[in-house]
Amino acid sequence: MEYRLHKLGQYLRGWTAYYGISQYYRPVPELDEWIRRRVRMCYWKQWRWSCTKIKNLLALGVSLKSAIQHGVSSNSYWQMSRTPVINQAVSNAWLKEQGLLSVKDLWGKAQGYTAKKEKASSSVPTC
Repeated sequence: MEYRLHKLGQYLRGWTAYYGISQYYRPVPELDEWIRRRVRMCYWKQWRWSCTKIKNLLALGVSLKSAIQHGVSSNSYWQMSRTPVINQAVSNAWLKEQGLLSVKDLWGKAQGYTAKKEKASSSVPTC
């Protein structure tokens, strides 16, 4: 999965470098959501066996009952990637830790938007 996320990151950076000059933002969040769902599906498919799915869901903080229910489910990979339990386990923050890039962040960077964190000094109150 590490290699797949690396190659996806290269592709997304190139895509954003080419299309990022456009001011049209509307499809960007939908594309970002679709990519995250597709990566969740790939993780679910990679886990393959029910016992592996249950073990990994438990390791990611899902309750035992939910892990068993979802681990033995016969729904398709794509359908399972949209369930709340899988979204909780394979969260956006966890995907970011694994190395998944956000299309929204890349587009914002290409447009010149940067997240500026202001340093708030607690010793000097502002009125």
